[in-house]
Amino acid sequence: MADEYNSSEQVALYQNNKDIALRNEIVLKNMGLVKAVAMSMRNMYIKFGEVDDIVNEGVIALMNAIEEYNPEKGAKFETFAMLKIKGAIIDYIRKQDWIPRNVRKFAKSLDKANSLLYNLYGRAPTTAELAQHMGMDESKLLKNMADCSCSLTMSFEELLYEDNINEPSAKDTATDKNLLREEMIKIVAEAVNSLKDKERQVITLYYYKNMKYSDIAKALGVTEGRVCQIHTKAVLALKARLEPYFKNN
Repeated sequence: MADEYNSSEQVALYQNNKDIALRNEIVLKNMGLVKAVAMSMRNMYIKFGEVDDIVNEGVIALMNAIEEYNPEKGAKFETFAMLKIKGAIIDYIRKQDWIPRNVRKFAKSLDKANSLLYNLYGRAPTTAELAQHMGMDESKLLKNMADCSCSLTMSFEELLYEDNINEPSAKDTATDKNLLREEMIKIVAEAVNSLKDKERQVITLYYYKNMKYSDIAKALGVTEGRVCQIHTKAVLALKARLEPYFKNN
């Protein structure tokens, strides 16, 4: 039986000899990772961009990851590369400015209102409370929540992106950082578990099962627009609960 391919070892070998053929082999072996990340984020760009363009950005990020990977930091190459790919895709989407200005503006106002009310009440505000605070009726708020789902998805992805996490200083050990990473995973899991049933289902299916909104809608027996509304409400609740643990950019 052939030995299992070890990307971390192959990357280390490439960094020693800079063999382009070896680099290309590593890229080919990890194309599945690039495509998986691109597809897991498709709800952020599917209405505006092409999957092939996103995959191309992922490949560039993968090649950069091959050059920058440092095994002494304790992460497997695949983990490091996945974070680089996700970060590059987020940057690419942001630069394309696909989200209409009025939608982006509303998303920011909604996020701010939700955070304020969350801190005021010590819990996630209801739709009625948000509507009253923002000076609009619930039906209009729900429609706008569905429209800004993509914007908040990108915002939440950015919040969870590794570079935003408050980590120990450089003098701390890799073990300290790994322990913090494990603690953050627990904190995120607890935040997800604290959501209402439908919100938790949508977040689980979207972020952990990599399902499209349309497929989630079929699974839950609701419209796709309703899934977008539930997703927006869930992301707002998660952001409000998790923001104390992340850097302020």
